[in-house]
This record gives sequence, structure tokens and C-alpha cells, in this order.
Amino acid sequence: MLGNIGKIRFMTIQLHDTLQGRKVAFQPLKDGEVTMYLCGPTVYNYAHIGNARPAVVFDLLARVLRRRYRLTFARNITDVDDKIIAASLESGRPIEEITAKYARIYNEDMAALGVQPPDVEPYATQHIDVMIAMIASLIESGHAYEADGHVLFNVESHEAYGELSKRDLREMIAGSRVEVAPYKKAPQDFVLWKPSEDGQPGWDSPWGRGRPGWHIECSAMAEKHLGDTIDIHAGGQDLVFPHHENECAQSRCAHGGAPFARYWLHNGFLSIDQTKMSKSLGNVLLVHDLLEKMPGEVIRLALLSAHYRQPLDWSGETIESARRMLDRLYGAVRGIEVSEAARAAAEVPAALIEALEDDLNTPRAMAVFFALARSLNKTDDPVEQEALAAQMYAAGDLIGLLGNDPEEWFAGHVEGEVPSDQIEALIAKRNEARANKDWAAADGYRDQLHDMGIAIEDGPTGTTWRRTG
Repeated sequence: MLGNIGKIRFMTIQLHDTLQGRKVAFQPLKDGEVTMYLCGPTVYNYAHIGNARPAVVFDLLARVLRRRYRLTFARNITDVDDKIIAASLESGRPIEEITAKYARIYNEDMAALGVQPPDVEPYATQHIDVMIAMIASLIESGHAYEADGHVLFNVESHEAYGELSKRDLREMIAGSRVEVAPYKKAPQDFVLWKPSEDGQPGWDSPWGRGRPGWHIECSAMAEKHLGDTIDIHAGGQDLVFPHHENECAQSRCAHGGAPFARYWLHNGFLSIDQTKMSKSLGNVLLVHDLLEKMPGEVIRLALLSAHYRQPLDWSGETIESARRMLDRLYGAVRGIEVSEAARAAAEVPAALIEALEDDLNTPRAMAVFFALARSLNKTDDPVEQEALAAQMYAAGDLIGLLGNDPEEWFAGHVEGEVPSDQIEALIAKRNEARANKDWAAADGYRDQLHDMGIAIEDGPTGTTWRRTG
């Protein structure tokens, strides 16, 4: 039935570890259990498509891991930050109102992309006590110091600093990304705690009223919910330095040298039409806006179309390619009734699982998915059709696709597309012309539909249609 997409012996999950710089066999710290932390959003505005890539990629990894392990997946919300303070001052709205609004919208937008909620969603402002305790321990052990109301991490106290980003400390000192301030012992030292001015959010601490630095937030929340050493720390490639490098250093020093994360995973950069996305260029694409123009599944598949560690260029062709691929998948299962029992009994093709367990090789996994669709398209056996369609739905459940009813998928439209009721009306007129043997009129209606980007197919159960562009 399945040809070369049948049973394959499962091997150990392989993941590319940024720290080791190569793909390695994954082995969790505890048998049968996995802990994973993903850096979440800073909630002061809508998430852009670059923010969505790690959310979608590591949602897929979480789905894959859950097949084998009991996973505890944490993705934080940063709700105290200088950008949030600036947004509050600019808009005149309270910080709590801004963070609550954009945290809610972020979760709604990610859900529309098929991103499942994390097991734990810690908010930074709810973990200030944990951060203060970690900072105090770093001061006590000589890895941090107080200066002018600030507490800073002493980078030179950690010999392994730079191991994750593969950067030389001397080069970092001269780098433009290092903040130079008079209260620092060395330019590369970074802030763990900073004083808050009147009107700014702040908390009492042994070093005065203030707020945490960005890096300490994730270390403290990961420690609180996942332990001193976690299995997987994930995020975008742009976070390797300085954020993850600093997290790695302060967590190891706070925990007596114990590793912070056993595996570091990073997704590649995303560009827009071969150009870096930036506010100055005016090419920042917000997920919230994109969802008004296309289904969330199109965005999800587009984000998974390239291997997660490779750069991804977001363009009109990227979107249309994802839409066409989904049309093919939905077209294969369209019109096939699949019982609940068949869906419950269906298994994901072994070759597809093998591809995803090989460092999330989504291009190879999708090739298996389409091989399954081709097998379904070729058979006329109702029993085999139901079994293959059930397997396709099982594969879709794993990848986060095929979550819509096929008829609703093809009937759906967005701004700028022809509404489905108008398409149905033209098809009805064509069928009436055919019944009257007015072939010229019927062909005219077909041509009209074609010009509108609609392909129609006549079958034993009637006429079906799909969008082609």
C-alpha cells in the first residue's frame, strides 16, 4: 500500500547542538522526560513573521518529542523591558494594559498558526523574587558586583564565556554591541539589575528599587520551572549572542558550574524578498496582518518549507508555494469519509517520523507526506482510500496541518479573492448550460472561472472546485 514510505526502524533523535557545532544524538537528562525552554516574546507590539518562525519550528519539535517522552515545555513572556516602558510613554497607556493586550494577541496569532500552548508560560514580572535570589548568589560567589545602583555580571570571572557563540572575549570588548558605562569594571560586563526611575516599574531589592536585566529573566524562569540543567534551550539565531551566551554564563555560575542546557537549538534568519527585515526599510510583516490575508496553515507551512537551521526568504512565491502544497494535500483527502475508528488506528508513516527525528528535516518529511497523497490519488479502493486518508490526517496532526475540513478549505476566501458563493453561482450556471447541451455557454463559464483562478473538476458526485492562485 505504502511502497517506500512504510516501516523503517526508528533510531535515536538527532539534533544540531549549537554549542558542539554539529548534529548529535539526543539523550535527555532523565529517562523518559524532557525539559525544553524557548525564549518567548517581549510584549509591546504585534509579533512579526520573524518572531513566528521559532514559535512554529519549536512547536513542531515539541510535537515530535511528545511521541517519545513526557515533555515539559516552557515559553516565557517578557513583560518588563525598556521597549515596553517606551511604548507606554509614547502611547500614554499603562504598562499592564500594553503587556496584557499583546501577550493575548501573541497567543491568539500563534494559535492561528497551529502553535500549541506551552506547558508553562512564565511571566517575568511574576518571577522577580527568583531573579533577585539568583543575582544575590552570583554576587556571593564573586561572579557579579554592585556598582552605582546596578548589579553586573563579571564576565572575566567565567573562563568559558564565549563558548556558545564561538567569540573571543578580546573581540567582544572591541565590538559595537558592548555597552560601555562608567560603573562597569570592564566594558563586556552585562547588567543583571538596574535602578528604576520614578514612574518606571520597579521592585525593592538589596540593591535598591529597580528591575532586572533582560538576560537574567530567562535564566531565573528556566531554573524555577525546569531545574538547574535543562535538556533543550531553543530560540532564533539572532539570540545566540549576547542573550544566550549571557544566559549560559550566569546560569552555570549560579549553579556551581553545572551546564545550563544540554542542547542549544537555533533557527536560521528570515528575510523579506532577499532583504533583511527592518523598521527603517518598512518591510516588517506582522503576523496579525498576514492572518487577515491568508489562512494560518499557509503561514505555518511556509515557515516550515526550508530546514529550520537554513535562512528562509519570505516572498510572494514562498506563500503561493505553501498554498499550492496545501491545496494538493487537501485535494487528496477531499470527498473521502474517514471514520473516527480509522483515524484513531492510523499511524504516521515511519519515514516521515524518521525525517522529523533527523534534526527536524521538514523538506524530507513533506516529501513523504506528498508520496502518501500520491498513493491516495492513485487508488480507487474505498478501504484503501480511507486507510491512506487516515494516515494523511495522522501526519497532519503531527506536523500541524490538515486541520480544516477540505470543503471549507477550498471554499474559504480572503480579501481580494472571489467569494465562494459567486463561484458556486457560476458553476450552477455552467451545469445548467451543460444540461441544456449549450456547450458554448458551458465553456464560457469554465473560461470565466479559470480567469478568476478557479479550477473545476467534474466527477460522479458532481462538480468540485479549488483556487489555483
